Parts: sequence; structure tokens; C-alpha cells
Amino acid sequence: MTIDPSSIPHFGGQPQPQAAGPAGPVVPDQDLVKQLLDQMELKYVVDDEGDLAAPWEEFRTYFMFRGEDDQQVFSVRTFYDRPHALEDKAKILDAIDDWNRRTLWPKVYTHIHDEEDGPTTVRLIGEAQMLIGTGVNLEHFVSSTVSWVRASIEFDKWLVEQFGLETADADEKPEDDEA
Repeated sequence: MTIDPSSIPHFGGQPQPQAAGPAGPVVPDQDLVKQLLDQMELKYVVDDEGDLAAPWEEFRTYFMFRGEDDQQVFSVRTFYDRPHALEDKAKILDAIDDWNRRTLWPKVYTHIHDEEDGPTTVRLIGEAQMLIGTGVNLEHFVSSTVSWVRASIEFDKWLVEQFGLETADADEKPEDDEA
């Protein structure tokens, strides 16, 4: 169940919820995020822990709510599935430090991943968070979430360019024409 990142519609300015929103602050919940993902025409699943996830070919983005009451946090966390060699970690850190200095989100960090049937690798995780427990403006929530999703996609494209990585489409080799 994957979607093409280019299928996200361009909202032309601030994306608006389908129905008129409330005048005051709202405390977003999973149903609101589902409505937004439906409006963005993004497919999603609910994982075993109850978190929403939008899967792409090379990464998956989770929409999570953590904490309670006025300390509740909404987090958009992207797990980039492309493994990197452990010996390349210094080069990767230099690149993501540059990304983190130049962009607001997602903030990206490394995670050492122990493969069961293979070598230990470096994986990347991007994250953006918003404190929502006391309520937020609906338009701010919607525009931030859309921006975070788009930035997660842009980071993957940027990473491919930085390291000359192959994308899933590039992995498919054309058939040889024998003449």
C-alpha cells in the first residue's frame, strides 16, 4: 500500500478544512488528522499501536499523539527505510546537520538499526512536533501538518540528490531489446 508523493494536491496557499472550522482553539485528534489525510488524498493505515501511518515507497510517516491534558504533543515522524552503511555515518551526519541548519522541519537524526540477517545500518528519522494540549488554531494545525508532510517528502528527494541514491523507480531495469 504505497502512494506516489507527487500525488499530493497543491492547495494554492493555505489549505482549508472541508467544513468551516470553529472560531476558537481546538484540540486536534486522530479523526481530524484522518479527515486531513483524506482531503490530501493520502492513503493511511492505523498500526498495532493505534498510530496513523502514511506509507511511501522509501519511507513512512506517522501521525502520533503523546502525553496527556495540557501537555499533549502532536508529532509527525517519518522513518526513512533506506539503509546506510555504518561506516558512512560521519558523512550522513554532515549532510543532515546541513539540512537541519537550513530548514525548519523535519529535524532529522540517525538511528542505528541492527539487522537480524545482515549488517548493522544507519537509518534516518525526521520529526516535527506541536504542543496541542491547550488547543491550537485549526488553520495553523492544518497548514503545519501539510507543510510537515511535504517537507518529509522533500527531505527524501534531497537525500537522494546529495548521495546519488537510486529511487525505487530507478531500481527497475529496462528490458534489453535484442535486435
